[in-house]
Amino acid sequence: QLQLVESGGGLVQPGGSLTLSCAASGFTLDYYAIGWYRQAPGKEREGISCISSSGSSTNYADSVKGRFTISRDNAKNTFFLQMNSLKHEDTGVYYCVAEYLGGCPRRIAMAYFDYWGQGTQVTVSS
Repeated sequence: QLQLVESGGGLVQPGGSLTLSCAASGFTLDYYAIGWYRQAPGKEREGISCISSSGSSTNYADSVKGRFTISRDNAKNTFFLQMNSLKHEDTGVYYCVAEYLGGCPRRIAMAYFDYWGQGTQVTVSS
């Protein structure tokens, strides 16, 4: 069974940092585009970062650019989202995603991802 499982969410103070992990099982990530989406309370789901399957394209939403970093470790079949300088508005459920031979357009909302994790809650609050 192909599965993505997020971990690393939690409660953090404004200005703090968190690292989310996404472990893939049932398939290897080598030829997959990967990414992260989030959904804040009362808001639409937002694509926040992705890397294309070739690795040639990495993009971030303007709302997280300069604060978040996406990375992958194919040897561990895992990818990550390092989140720094967290703000209240970063609160939400974060989902990791993957797509075989997928791309990573500048407008992440235009990307298609077939595989989704179950989501992990990130709460930024003092």
